[in-house]
Amino acid sequence: MTPKQLDLTLRQQQIMEMAQQQGFVATEEMVRILDVTPQTIRRDINELCALGLLRRYHGGAGLASSIENVDYQARQVLCLEEKKRIAALVADQIPDRASIFINIGTTTEEVAKALRSHQGLRVITNNLHVAALLSADADFEVTIAGGIVRPRDGGIIGEATLDFIRQFKVDYGIIGISGIDRDGWLLDFDYREVKVAQAIIANSRKVFLAADHTKFGRNALVRVCPIDQIDALFTDAPPPREIADLLAREKIDLHIASAL
Repeated sequence: MTPKQLDLTLRQQQIMEMAQQQGFVATEEMVRILDVTPQTIRRDINELCALGLLRRYHGGAGLASSIENVDYQARQVLCLEEKKRIAALVADQIPDRASIFINIGTTTEEVAKALRSHQGLRVITNNLHVAALLSADADFEVTIAGGIVRPRDGGIIGEATLDFIRQFKVDYGIIGISGIDRDGWLLDFDYREVKVAQAIIANSRKVFLAADHTKFGRNALVRVCPIDQIDALFTDAPPPREIADLLAREKIDLHIASAL
């Protein structure tokens, strides 16, 4: 599929939001709420299943597996406009001549693009795409971690990556995530990637989490850390009440990139 074909319609986004809230959505319920025919809903479900976002079950569909992420090519274009707005908001909070970690993820790659107008940044990353984006600027110093390169997304992981990250203490750690559970745990799919994210969090003076609204309540297998380990959440929509309450209680800054 081309990137344009992978864009979700408003109705498909509504179906995904229902699935994330309930875990499973019945075809009859979606027909009633969205006021469309069963055939239309089945077509939407088929497309969402083809993208790896949903899994078909008898009578409806549920969230895809908690042990496997959506393909990188699909993630590059899903919620792309939202990710761009989030990235601009993050970039606004990063001063010139700061030192930063940037980890694996399509949202953090958008942050890297938004940072290209800055001056004198010192960037340490385990993301080949981020390194390629920012190393083109002669005013930036980009240091890339050693380790095992994941072919599917250009992420660098492994023990060598951990050893490398632990040598630094930076001003800002910018991380993405696969899911934020309603109990406040940050979740991801690959335990090796999680270990690197944990090292970034431990070695950053401030931690910024960039996550679009589809990450709220999304399941993933491996726990990264409780949400109180971050300093600010950058997203594109108000989080569910449970997460919003946690943010307020822990005094975590919430930045919402509203649509123009």
